[in-house]
Amino acid sequence: MKPPDLYPRDLIGYGGTPPHPHWPNEARIAVSVVLNYEEGGESCVLHGDSHSESVLTDIGGDALENARNLNVESNFEYGSRVGFHEIMRLLREHGVDATIYAVGMALERNPAVAAEIVSSGFEVACHGQRWIDYQAVPEELERADMQRNVEMVTRLIGRRPQGWYTGRPSPSTRRLVVENGGFLYDSDAYNDDLPYWTQVSGRPHLVIPHSFDANDSRLQRGGDFGTGEEFFVYCRDAFDWLYRRGAAGHPRMMTVSLHGRIIGRPGRLGALARLLDHIRGHDAVWLCNRSSIARHWRDRHPPIPQ
Repeated sequence: MKPPDLYPRDLIGYGGTPPHPHWPNEARIAVSVVLNYEEGGESCVLHGDSHSESVLTDIGGDALENARNLNVESNFEYGSRVGFHEIMRLLREHGVDATIYAVGMALERNPAVAAEIVSSGFEVACHGQRWIDYQAVPEELERADMQRNVEMVTRLIGRRPQGWYTGRPSPSTRRLVVENGGFLYDSDAYNDDLPYWTQVSGRPHLVIPHSFDANDSRLQRGGDFGTGEEFFVYCRDAFDWLYRRGAAGHPRMMTVSLHGRIIGRPGRLGALARLLDHIRGHDAVWLCNRSSIARHWRDRHPPIPQ
């Protein structure tokens, strides 16, 4: 077994003594709503890939080798044509300051979506140039894709992205994010309910953990949520628990993750509307984007010099 100081994982974190975040106005909870925009950047032979997409689609089944899967492609298109706009409407109606995780290739293929994001004022974080698994992608190609993603967001949105989330990262992703420079944070982690600092290449780097549990992908990933109602109940219960913890003097954050082709369907949108109503029905809630969380944490909880 490796000595603790050589083991690359942190199994301890804050332990039983997490810091008090002191969210703005001493909010009991910080809620970060994230809308993933991926449609048009997924695996497809039209994009030069050797197979069709098979992840997070209502169609299911294995990837087709060297062939298009028109049903999967059409399923993804619903997200960009309909679901994205429906979710954006709900977020605006509820006064939610959200973060868009934008896949570079997907954003480039839909200027109307880029324009709607610009008009919303929402933060845009990079979600990779492609919506693929970067685990086995050569480092130089991943580095080039990362820079391309930054360039796409900067050109189409009009401001440089401050956050990064691949979703299916490689062992090199976080180091490449730090080397790229200009990012306030990355979210390729699921191991806490508070931001935390880590050391990468000798530099402090802020991680704002994402969420696979309060995530509409569970309506497809493994099928553990069968209806929007189940998504709503789970997210409501998570919010209520964290809100109670905040009232007891232990505030934390909650991430709610959305996809146009998933929660954006008519049979599921009502669950999102009820969840936003529930959250907005409580006081002392900071509904914020992720770069705001990052700036707050840097100001109130700067890294400890090594």
